[in-house]
Amino acid sequence: MKITAALSGRGGSAPKLVELEQEAPRAGEMRVRLVATGICHTDLHEHPGRHSPQPIVLGHEGAGVVEELGEGVTDFAVGDHVVLSGNSCGQCPSCQAGRPTYCDLAMPLCFGGQRMDGTTALSEGDNCIHSHFFGQSSFASHSIVPQRTAVKMDKALPLEKLGPLACGVITGAGGVIEALKVQDGQTIAVFGTGGVGLSAVMGAKIAGAKHIVAVDLSGERLELAREFGATHCFRGDQDDLKDAIREVTGRGLDFSFNTTNVPLVHTLALDVLAMNGTAGFVAAPLGEWKPNMFAMLAGGRQLRGILGGDANPQTFLPQLAKWWQEGRLPFDRMLRFYPFAEIDRAWEDARTGTAIKPVLLMEEQP
Repeated sequence: MKITAALSGRGGSAPKLVELEQEAPRAGEMRVRLVATGICHTDLHEHPGRHSPQPIVLGHEGAGVVEELGEGVTDFAVGDHVVLSGNSCGQCPSCQAGRPTYCDLAMPLCFGGQRMDGTTALSEGDNCIHSHFFGQSSFASHSIVPQRTAVKMDKALPLEKLGPLACGVITGAGGVIEALKVQDGQTIAVFGTGGVGLSAVMGAKIAGAKHIVAVDLSGERLELAREFGATHCFRGDQDDLKDAIREVTGRGLDFSFNTTNVPLVHTLALDVLAMNGTAGFVAAPLGEWKPNMFAMLAGGRQLRGILGGDANPQTFLPQLAKWWQEGRLPFDRMLRFYPFAEIDRAWEDARTGTAIKPVLLMEEQP
């Protein structure tokens, strides 16, 4: 069938809307009609070509309605509302342990731009167009997705808001709750208050953290962090920032959660830790960075990489939605909506930080 999709890999500062041919779902796959898709910084980084082949349809925070089932699909029916997460094999030890973001085949399945057999679901005339980005390629009116990529959601929930749960929100809130396992009364500093960082702040509040420190260069975002549960807010360019953060407890913090790629911030995230503290990070430092290994050793500190919040989307995404319904995770306050036709504007607002979490609406909302 013909679909509309936003294509990367043919120049330009943002993906371009084109008409493509999409094949029918194969065994174990479904066709999903997209209602909305969030824009993530991973999409921004991949647009010029970083890991995935091009031309490609990106997008990995999709939410939509199941329209067609491939052979052998179980547990789903036409009409189901789903949020789309990353792809995984389902067989390796990580998948079996409920940590699919650490799947042995995560890189080829999410960034390979094709199925494992080398085929794609999209074409333009005789030209192959790469698909299956994170198992979804959801910058499109329709996606062909493996069954494992989809998470069924309650139809009473506002589907147009749910896509960001699958990456930005689960990475932040899950990183605090599932990966770092912050407990009631513990302390944490969150560096960067974009969508992931603000989700971490909300997650820390849900976990019962006593002190939640938010650090950013934007006063507006710090104010939002305070409304979401931050007990202390600091500008990232203030003098003696390390000492000011450590002084919150008098001895440093139990955890830090770094959403930035700035080497100096990675150093700071370790320096503010108390003895036996853990520094979690979701973005690698850009350029050369050398941690102070002696300080880590002498303080019993740990450096912890986190992907996808260490969470199982099949169980954690419905839990996130439940917390939202209870008023404990107001992630929708971070969202700004754009018609799919205005992807250029949404893309630029994501790049400049004008919008915390842009969401593309593939369908007109009532």
